[in-house]
Amino acid sequence: MLTKDLLRVSRAGGGYHPRFAGREHRPLAARVIGTYQGHVGHPRGELDDALADLEREPARDPAGGTGRDPAPDEFKLVRGFAALLERDATFETDAAVDPERARRAAFEAAEAVGVVSEDERAMALVRAGESLGLSADELERSLYADLDERRVLTEADPRWDPDELIDQYNLSLAQTALFDATELRVRSSDPKGLVSAIKRLRLMYEIRRTGEDRAAEDAAEGEGIVSTREVVVTGPTHLFRATRRYGTRFARLLRTVAGAEAWRLEAAIDDRGTERSLELCHDDPIRVPDAEPIAGVSFDSGVEADFAARFSALDLEWNLVREPEPLATGTRVMIPDFAFEYEHGGFRVYFEIMGFWTPEYVEKKLRQLEELEDVELVVAVDESLGAGEEIAARDFRAIPYSGTVRLKDVADVLREYERQLVAESAASLPEELVPDEEAISLEDVADRRGVSVDALADVAFPEHELVGRTLVRPSVLEALADEIEAGTDLADAERALEVYGIADASAVLSRLGYRVEWDGLAGGTILER
Repeated sequence: MLTKDLLRVSRAGGGYHPRFAGREHRPLAARVIGTYQGHVGHPRGELDDALADLEREPARDPAGGTGRDPAPDEFKLVRGFAALLERDATFETDAAVDPERARRAAFEAAEAVGVVSEDERAMALVRAGESLGLSADELERSLYADLDERRVLTEADPRWDPDELIDQYNLSLAQTALFDATELRVRSSDPKGLVSAIKRLRLMYEIRRTGEDRAAEDAAEGEGIVSTREVVVTGPTHLFRATRRYGTRFARLLRTVAGAEAWRLEAAIDDRGTERSLELCHDDPIRVPDAEPIAGVSFDSGVEADFAARFSALDLEWNLVREPEPLATGTRVMIPDFAFEYEHGGFRVYFEIMGFWTPEYVEKKLRQLEELEDVELVVAVDESLGAGEEIAARDFRAIPYSGTVRLKDVADVLREYERQLVAESAASLPEELVPDEEAISLEDVADRRGVSVDALADVAFPEHELVGRTLVRPSVLEALADEIEAGTDLADAERALEVYGIADASAVLSRLGYRVEWDGLAGGTILER
């Protein structure tokens, strides 16, 4: 991004369009790069003077003409190029002694001499220099060497050539223009990547369905055409309190938008109290050089990041899914923050975290929830919003939170669902099951039936005995009893069990009346109990 004072836009016809740099500005971009490279070893003040001279020069005709008068705001173009190159420039203080120390010595000497005339000033500098082991000239050069205009350019290694600098300028110019947006509407040939970036940047958004059917959208995406779904993103100036952090994340979204093969963007801009419309598309000269990874800002310090990290440490029979499939809500689409996927049977509970919102956005969310049908949804709602009762009135579970979402609250809700699922799956099972295997774990039986192990609690296994968590035929136990005896090495006993597919050696050995006398951590001997 650039600073607001460097913004170049056209307001013709009541619109709001960035004044992009073009091919004709390539010589100027090259000269700005050359100015930086040519002033290595010189003070910043000299660099600034050289850049100011460029601002005043007539614009050159790329066809070789005599040039033209620059546009009224073309000086901002030079400053914009310079602002981007500044990121790769290094300035250092060049002084024989620390400037603060030099000033202190000079002021003390001046006080002793009583400086009034130029000669007395020179005498004070000589005396101060002698106290520091410097000549008067060296001391004088050090006095204010730390002022910005006197700091020396020690390195200028631009990451861009002239064409790339123009691309970076155009991208930064458009980002700066979007900083004053109240709303952004985007359609992209890569809608999934767009929404993924929006969520990782923690922006407020909704999705509107503009097409007639899903087939039309699939065909559009497959041909690299702009999606029939429109993503609406809330801008920084529409919040309770516009924050630079949100505005910067909002502007960075343009990198993802412009990275798609085809895209179209419309933004409502608050132009010092006047609403104007900004329209951009893939035909505009916006390219993404050295694209920054969006993942760097993914969930830093966010409520969602904190919840996802802590949930992954729980031992539940639910998998956390980030950015699940969209849910249709009338003419719009809602993508919940998460989904909890039950490990047995593919049942899903969607999870939405409502935190930093505007009142209007809360109302939109509530309307979306009202239009959802046949969806299990849990909403963690910031207590400050006071929307918990309204969410509950729409038959969804509301979990209040302050600061962070409590894992216990979420786990309690999931266990309620789990009890219902276990009861339903248990009711669908026969009273008896007869596995073909000689030995099989309860987990394998449950997976085969698509249920949890708990659902097998009331099922009988007439041809097997339950040993620990393994079903074993009595004939197998008899065979093992003949093969394993006191004094058998543990490794040999385990190999005998593996022949029948038994992994739970401890439970089966106990059933046969044995225990293990351990010999270190690696092995042991079978003894009678």
